[in-house]
Amino acid sequence: MKDGQVKPHIASIAVAVPPYRASQKEAEAFFTRHYAGRLSSRSLSLIHKVFSHPSIGQRFFAFEDPDCLVDEDPDERIARFSHWAVELSSRAVLEALEKVSLGIEEVSALVVNTCTGYICPGISTYLIESLGLSRRTRVYDLVGSGCGGAIPNLEVASSQIPADGKGVVLSVSVEICSATFQMGDDLSLIISNALFGDGASAAVLWNRPQGLELVATSSRYAPEHRDNIRYVHKNGQLYNRLSTVLPRLVKRTAADAVGDVLSPQGLSVADIRNWALHTGGDKVINEMQKELGLSHAQLEATRRVLTDYGNMSSPTVWFVLDSLLDAGIGEGEWCVMAAFGAGLSAHACLLKKS
Repeated sequence: MKDGQVKPHIASIAVAVPPYRASQKEAEAFFTRHYAGRLSSRSLSLIHKVFSHPSIGQRFFAFEDPDCLVDEDPDERIARFSHWAVELSSRAVLEALEKVSLGIEEVSALVVNTCTGYICPGISTYLIESLGLSRRTRVYDLVGSGCGGAIPNLEVASSQIPADGKGVVLSVSVEICSATFQMGDDLSLIISNALFGDGASAAVLWNRPQGLELVATSSRYAPEHRDNIRYVHKNGQLYNRLSTVLPRLVKRTAADAVGDVLSPQGLSVADIRNWALHTGGDKVINEMQKELGLSHAQLEATRRVLTDYGNMSSPTVWFVLDSLLDAGIGEGEWCVMAAFGAGLSAHACLLKKS
């Protein structure tokens, strides 16, 4: 970057969820009603135990009636994914632009990431159409990064900011986790169905000294642990796999990624007041808290998002950062975003309020 050139800044953030809301009690009743005859007594007991955990209160889902999930036709599922991915992304984009009084005509590039559905052409081209973006907009679709995908998206998006200041870039993360729904006598599926929800986020990036300065990013990969957190294909459909040792594995990789953004700046964990951590689940949050030595107050936003929305995969960390901004981040204060997911991968971003 040339001397005197302003670093990329996050100008605004907006989030969106679908209208259907279900409490954990309602979700448990759904599974008991539809799957009592298909699951073992042990699985039914696990469902009650997992859905009764107080860390999650409610989640939002991209359908009008949950009964559509039972034996959903694959073609209907991808159609549902496509509709809601575009709908939620569009809502988040328009709100994010409105927050900084910008119009669609000022968008010069768009980066979209998802891991819960595949369409070709990607979601980006549908957003060009639905939002009325310029046909010259540079667009990029990223897939396969799992829950950590928002930060690699942010890296790509920041590289597309026009140096002359004419135009802004959109970073969009959207997941329709319900479009990967499966149920069976499998602990991974039971936990997934108690944890994941649907949602989208959009961030506006520019090179003006206003908002959150993007100071540094980092990524750490542990491919030897790939099978502990991933989607696998069975009969042509996605099945989520989550290992019981995941909290221990995640904390090490994520802590290394955090250290990679702090150390070059001469910072330590103690210097960071604001933390936006992905809501990977209660056990993962607990392990991250211990590994980094964070206070309960520093993880209040992360736990609140987990309670109110569950884990929406990649957009979730933006929900947490949005919550922190609503609470107030003071000028000059540091903030760390950290997300982790399939790979095994972990990503961190160091931000500073301008």
